[in-house]
Amino acid sequence: MPDQEPQVTLDINGHKVTLLGTAHVSRQSAEMVSRLLDSGEYDDVAIELCESRHTALKDPDSLAKMDLLKVIRSGKATMVMASLALGAFQQRIAEQFGIEPGAEMRAAMAAAGEHGIKLHLIDREIGITLKRVYRNVPWWQRMAVFSGLVASVLSREKIEEEDIERLKEGDILTSTFEEFAAEAGALYTPLIDERDQFMAYRIYQILQQDKPQHLLVVVGAGHLKGIQTWLEKLAEERPEASGITAWLEKLNEIPQGRSIWKWIPWIIVGIILTGFAIGFQRSPELGWSLVKDWVLINGGLSALGALLAAAHPLTVLGAFVAAPLTSLNPTIGAGMVTGAIELFLRRPTVQDFSHLRRDTANWKGWWKNRVSRVLLVFLFSTLGSAAGTYIAGFRIFDKLTG
Repeated sequence: MPDQEPQVTLDINGHKVTLLGTAHVSRQSAEMVSRLLDSGEYDDVAIELCESRHTALKDPDSLAKMDLLKVIRSGKATMVMASLALGAFQQRIAEQFGIEPGAEMRAAMAAAGEHGIKLHLIDREIGITLKRVYRNVPWWQRMAVFSGLVASVLSREKIEEEDIERLKEGDILTSTFEEFAAEAGALYTPLIDERDQFMAYRIYQILQQDKPQHLLVVVGAGHLKGIQTWLEKLAEERPEASGITAWLEKLNEIPQGRSIWKWIPWIIVGIILTGFAIGFQRSPELGWSLVKDWVLINGGLSALGALLAAAHPLTVLGAFVAAPLTSLNPTIGAGMVTGAIELFLRRPTVQDFSHLRRDTANWKGWWKNRVSRVLLVFLFSTLGSAAGTYIAGFRIFDKLTG
């Protein structure tokens, strides 16, 4: 029943704030949002969206405006892939129950427009959140995170609608996230805790700037308790507007990686080139043997990666030629070359862009859609080249010391 939606109303220094917890693929949640905003009790509504996700919901064809070549050149391909993978599970559930992902957010947007209610976006940009996740997770655990994203795409487990509704029961959510925090604190902090803080500070900022008498806040139920805790703390401390802005800017910062990691690729290149020099110094035959191993292993594995991504034959050839060279220049990755070649040979259509979210909800769709296939070509050929660099490097070292 609609009255089972978890919600809490707070008095924040003379302003009423109603926090409504929802499941992002719940029909009941969408109906409840519409019912509340139709009641006339609220003069503002805030939703758990950032600008980019708001644009995607408002304009489903916005992905068609994505400059894929620019995404590849700027090194954002893996970020786009992660974003698509994160939405794949939600999209699949939504299709299973015949409801659009983010239906409750769409309902809030529609009702706000219909009743002239001011709409506020309170979530942190998804790209910043993903980057902070990447920086917060130790390098040896990043593959496990990536594997989890892959599993969410490959999983075909059916979920009952009752299970979705149970996601909105506070006790289940609390225990779930407490376990998550204990087992994966590096993920929990940027994905949940930081966003709880960010959204609470945004809500408090809205109260300071727009002064709504009653603000409805529509968020995923998992954020309800955290946002409430932070709002109550803010109500007690009464920070100045400058303090709120400063804290939001801090949560929007991208942590810098350790400087040593920036030098590792160059160190590896130096070791490989030194190995070639030693080999040629000993004998031309040994030197050319090392070069041949480098080309065959590095180029071969990168080409294999492109082949696994169902790349065009010329892209596979391009991977074989490019990888041994790009691996000696850390400023250019093999994936940048193969992605650009694949994009040139199989330019995505408008239909590919418009069907991207739907296609990537199924693992086969990643290979079917030309947009996601370019991203796969980029990723797999990059991983192949990276593996080839280390394998060929050990092969060169073995020959020099054998």
